[in-house]
Amino acid sequence: MARSISGLAYPERFYAAASYAGFDGSHNSTTTVSSKFQNDTALLLYALYQQATIGPCNVPKPSSWKAVEQSKWKSWQGLGNMASTEAMRLFVKILEEDDPSWYSRASNSISESVTDTQVNHYSDEHVIENGNSFPDTKTISTENGTLVETQDKDVVSEDVGTVAVYDQWITPPITGQPPKARYEHGAAIVQDKMYIYGGNHNGRYLNDLHVLDLRSWSWYKVNFKAENEPQEGQSPAKLTPCAGHSLIPWENKLLSIAGHTKDPSETIQVKVFDLQSCTWSTLKTYGKAPISRGGQSVTLVGTSLVIFGGQDAKRSLLNDLHILDLETMTWDEIDAIGVSPSPRSDHAAAVHAERYLLIFGGGSHATCFNDLHVLDLQTMEWTRPTQQGEIPTPRAGHASVTVGENWFIVGGGDNKTGVSETAVLNMSTLGWSVVTSVQGRVPLASEGLSLVLSSYNGEDILVSFGGYNGHYSNEVNVLKPSHKSTLESKIAETPVPDSVSAIHNITNPTRDVDSEFEGGHEGKIREIVMDNIDQGSTKSRGEGTSEHLLATLKAEREELNSSLSKEKLQTLHLKQELTDAETRNTDLYKELQSVRGQLAADQSRCFKLEVDVAELRQKLQNMEALQKELELLQRQKAASEHALNANHRQGSGGVWGWLAGTPDSGNREEEDA
Repeated sequence: MARSISGLAYPERFYAAASYAGFDGSHNSTTTVSSKFQNDTALLLYALYQQATIGPCNVPKPSSWKAVEQSKWKSWQGLGNMASTEAMRLFVKILEEDDPSWYSRASNSISESVTDTQVNHYSDEHVIENGNSFPDTKTISTENGTLVETQDKDVVSEDVGTVAVYDQWITPPITGQPPKARYEHGAAIVQDKMYIYGGNHNGRYLNDLHVLDLRSWSWYKVNFKAENEPQEGQSPAKLTPCAGHSLIPWENKLLSIAGHTKDPSETIQVKVFDLQSCTWSTLKTYGKAPISRGGQSVTLVGTSLVIFGGQDAKRSLLNDLHILDLETMTWDEIDAIGVSPSPRSDHAAAVHAERYLLIFGGGSHATCFNDLHVLDLQTMEWTRPTQQGEIPTPRAGHASVTVGENWFIVGGGDNKTGVSETAVLNMSTLGWSVVTSVQGRVPLASEGLSLVLSSYNGEDILVSFGGYNGHYSNEVNVLKPSHKSTLESKIAETPVPDSVSAIHNITNPTRDVDSEFEGGHEGKIREIVMDNIDQGSTKSRGEGTSEHLLATLKAEREELNSSLSKEKLQTLHLKQELTDAETRNTDLYKELQSVRGQLAADQSRCFKLEVDVAELRQKLQNMEALQKELELLQRQKAASEHALNANHRQGSGGVWGWLAGTPDSGNREEEDA
């Protein structure tokens, strides 16, 4: 979601961002943008600027030899009919992700006064690098043209052990060197220690690991290393800086799941930090792993991790659902039924009664949500129940934690300002209430902060850290909730607690057909009975016709029972048809498997025949070569025999001449001489 928490509202904020990026309407604006950003980012910003100021692309496609103009046209054309307001917000979001400090750099050139940019918004002054205490925050407002400074006193600096008031945020005194200010980091509690890993500071991803000892309230940094000889199922980890990841404690280890990185991998990586050896390694998983992402929710349910939503490396929002079994280390993509939440990131998730996954809020590129969705992890069905009480405002980047059956929501933003109230949802009744609120520019009204549950002196405490609200924070705040962890005791008292039955009725509309008809008709009967009893009681007092009313009710009940019987009969017919269809489907599947087997056998035979044919062709080619060689030898033999015969005939003629007394040619020559 766009993190435009501070400064101007839209559309003024968009025009300020466009001016900072170099879109001033001149011919040199494209050159200025290209010099500030990478090519793909510059093209996307150009397209969004055109979409926001002009509208959908209706200009003709440039000539192919104009490569730059054609790339700009394609980028603009690809936005389709995106609304102007959405293009503005997406433009600002991309600029803030690429250059988080753009607003503070551009503030001197913005025509509006500094006073206007600070009214009811955050500013970027006074970056806090100290987690020991938070100074009184100044909120500058205007009254009759004069500046009035108000001090924020809602966050009290006090020792945790001395606080007697519940449901109030305090800043405990902390020693040691605090971590660098950040947001979108991971946080987890293991044995009264809060671990902080990674995050985002000034647009740079981090990979450091810090610990806050919640007994001594002191910070220290963990010096870790990559494991040279990892255990079975693990490999040495290249600890890449990341943000928007999830940190989950598991068997004296910390699991870091997913997250945004500078060079993202194709799929989600699960890194393991061993708390004893202080080494990182990469977990070897099986199955089809989800694509890499950040801003997702990861919820530990029993021995499984449930991953939902997030934003991938291409800034595409997701609403897919995956489960990683930590016993078999196997991924499983879940195709749940029902209407799933819209694609989003930076939402909050919690599990209730080890069965129901709750999703609240989150953001897209253009808007934030305050909807509540529930996934039944047994039937894998999504529902959207009705919320009760003081429903929180839309937000994203908030943090959450559960205390028993109570789900606490802290911080977040709505594209305009940070959220100041701390809300709690009773997951049994789905009723919201506000625990407390803060005033002014404090880290509790930030995006990307973390929230964990721990204990101090035998009492539950909520511990928040970090966040971004115009500046980065590394402050720690603590709240003692008056809501207690009563879920386990309630489950122990009754085999089926009211919380489970209540949320089950809300989230499981696909109960048995017979019970649905019975419950529905009995409910109608009860309504008719109650209505008629109320009317009958009045008439009995005035007219004394109760017997007539009872007879009417009995007749209506019999009619409804008759209708119920017909519905049951129809249900039986439908069940029988379903059984027959399943039987036919089974037979067809068996026949299909048989045909597949025959086809595989035929393919195998064809392959063998092709091999035989290839071998015969090779033999035939060899025989042809041998035949040619034989013919050549025969010709050579014939020539040799012919020459031999000729020589033999010549030698035989000289002998017979001698016997006949014919002188040879040499004697004749002598005689002639």
